[in-house]
Amino acid sequence: MSDEEETASQLTDNQKIEIAKWFLLNSPAGEIQYVAKDIRALLKNERLYLAAVSEAFPLYNKSHLICLEFPDRSGEVMVTSFSEIDKNEYIDPRTAQVAIIDHVKQVIEDARPAKDEELPSSYVEEYRSALDVEIIKYVSEAYPKGVCSVYCTGGKDVEEPGTDFELVVVICAARHSPQNFCNGSWRSVWNMEFKDELQMVEVRGKFEVGAHYFEEGNVQLDAKHECKDSTVFQSPDDSAVSLTTIIRHHEAEYLNSLQKSYSKLPDTTFKDLRRKLPVTRTLFPWHNTQQFSLTKDIQKSLGLESSK
Repeated sequence: MSDEEETASQLTDNQKIEIAKWFLLNSPAGEIQYVAKDIRALLKNERLYLAAVSEAFPLYNKSHLICLEFPDRSGEVMVTSFSEIDKNEYIDPRTAQVAIIDHVKQVIEDARPAKDEELPSSYVEEYRSALDVEIIKYVSEAYPKGVCSVYCTGGKDVEEPGTDFELVVVICAARHSPQNFCNGSWRSVWNMEFKDELQMVEVRGKFEVGAHYFEEGNVQLDAKHECKDSTVFQSPDDSAVSLTTIIRHHEAEYLNSLQKSYSKLPDTTFKDLRRKLPVTRTLFPWHNTQQFSLTKDIQKSLGLESSK
């Protein structure tokens, strides 16, 4: 029995499940199916494998904001904590449909019309749909193959002005190219609190950028950023334009800062990773390397130096 097999045999079933879940949840964007395949082979136990994937896949799908198409191609649903109706049910407010999904296969198994109580009131829907229209325009311009959705997460029963409510904008853009050994994703979530008494909309944004390059190596990027802003509480259309402008500004600013910082990597971070001086604390004499000739030292020690 090898050391690895002996160590594995000493682990309890719960420990094996937890380790498998950790690897699944930390899979780079678009790679969880590959990781699951390897874990299945390593565990060699279908019961433990199913226990791990049944817990990990829903969490992974929601954190990575995956998007699935309805079987009739009538639209798409984003799998997020904001769209979750039940364990396997997720609402698409744009088409007023609820998707029943298989988390492990990452497909929609069935769909049904959303119930009235699952949708926001007509007053809140005016703000939600107006914002949705503007966000769709922005995402189509800013992110190739990007997807987005707008959800009401608070006060969805508000029927008229005078009460606060909250909307959330979710944006995801992923590029999966395993055949070229690279995958990556952009995820941003914007919480918007419409405060009627203050006539203000408070905005909080959270970004996550991930990239994985694995041709003859393993290089990963995992960057996170948060920001805040605010704007005046206006009509649905005016609020939508104002809020989308805020999103566009902050996301463009962060993208620019990322590009600037990574363009400087060779001259900053990578250089700092190198030892500035050897252990002797003296610079290597590149102008006179003969004094370190290994051949000379060997010949001398063996008494093979040619006589002059």
